[in-house]
Amino acid sequence: MIALSLAEIAEVVGGQTYDIPDPSVRVTGPVVRDSREAGPGSLFVAFVGERVDGHDFAAAVVESGAAAVLASRPVGVPAIVVDDVQRALGALARHVVAKLGTTLVALTGSAGKTSTKDLIAQVLQRKAPTVFTPGSLNNEIGLPLTALSATEETKFLVLEMGARGLGHIRYLTELTPPRIGLVLNVGTAHIGEFGGREQIAEAKGELVEALPEHGAAILNADDPLVRAMASRTKAKVLLFGESDEADVRAENVRLTDSGQPSFMLHTPSGASEVTMRLYGEHHVSNALAAAAVAHELGMSAEEIATALSEAGTLSRWRMEVTERPDGVTIVNDAYNANPESMRAALRALAAMGKGRRTWAVLGKMAELGDEALAEHDAVGRLAVRLNVSKLVAVGGREASWLQLGAYNEGSWGEESVHVSDAQAAVDLLRSELRPGDVVLVKASRSVGLESVAQALVETGAEGEVAAR
Repeated sequence: MIALSLAEIAEVVGGQTYDIPDPSVRVTGPVVRDSREAGPGSLFVAFVGERVDGHDFAAAVVESGAAAVLASRPVGVPAIVVDDVQRALGALARHVVAKLGTTLVALTGSAGKTSTKDLIAQVLQRKAPTVFTPGSLNNEIGLPLTALSATEETKFLVLEMGARGLGHIRYLTELTPPRIGLVLNVGTAHIGEFGGREQIAEAKGELVEALPEHGAAILNADDPLVRAMASRTKAKVLLFGESDEADVRAENVRLTDSGQPSFMLHTPSGASEVTMRLYGEHHVSNALAAAAVAHELGMSAEEIATALSEAGTLSRWRMEVTERPDGVTIVNDAYNANPESMRAALRALAAMGKGRRTWAVLGKMAELGDEALAEHDAVGRLAVRLNVSKLVAVGGREASWLQLGAYNEGSWGEESVHVSDAQAAVDLLRSELRPGDVVLVKASRSVGLESVAQALVETGAEGEVAAR
């Protein structure tokens, strides 16, 4: 964060200072909510959670060098006390972003936000210092914390914005007003909370409504609900996609033998060939979105293509590929799941596993409301249509729907199985995997299927290979 005195921070957030001998002391370190990350010159934000109260760590963080605590009550050490810590954090972020004057890029969408954000960051870093959302910390706490990590040297600030309902993205844009707004897609993620795709589109479109006239709205030409958002902004509109009408588009899309996408990138400034290190054709759309942002910020087609071809995975458990010594390939995509990302992952598995046995270890997709049964059934059916060798459905009711969909599509129980939990899945795979197999692991975050992928990777490292 840019250096600010405790007195300045108190004024910005409308707080009262307590136990601060010298209000001119400056915060020169990061703003953190995890006491373990507090260090010299930092500002610790004390949130009250369901199980942990950050105020209990106030003395420890000051002892470790923190300049003060942003708190909702006096804590006996230097503190700025406010009525609402979350609102105060947002106000501080808004103040710092305004002082920096950095170019702010915000993105949202139902699927692919984090992967696309990571691509944008890796491309823009080649042009100038860039700060971006770590992982998927895209809510009213994670977003301001990311913004506050920017410094005077930061040229680009790339922020992922999530939404659980109407007004959420509008609030985030008020904290960190973007000049460039990117909407990837409108899918069925969280449809149970929103009530329908039209409501999701209404919420995602709040991003383009927040753009200034001198800004740019970057919209998916291949998604009708996203493309229609052009009427909701006064900013310039730049379309990306495989449509002929897209300003930034892909031609001759194909997959390498290992399942990595390759295509000819076309931008208004020229064309250049891209072959990605990431796996799955769904990354083409993500790459085009990143290319559109980079083009808007002055990068050439050749610069963009080179950066996209060299970009890797920055956030864990998203198509994270591990090759075991015995030739088994583990694809850990267990961070989260929705119908769109599940279908994309299955297609990537089919492409990666040509000529090999493929396993899809899948769990429930959360927050689908009344669509849950139909969507799980459809994913199970797709696994059979893609000739996945074996579907392992893990967990309770939703997993049984996955297995039932596969059975009704024609697996007849030979190509699909329902197991009770992650350990049962690990036990099954350890006994049946053989060299050359490809295993995809994917479910909503609450299922915790990353433990399956991790166990299988560790099995390979230990040399425990099934004798088959």
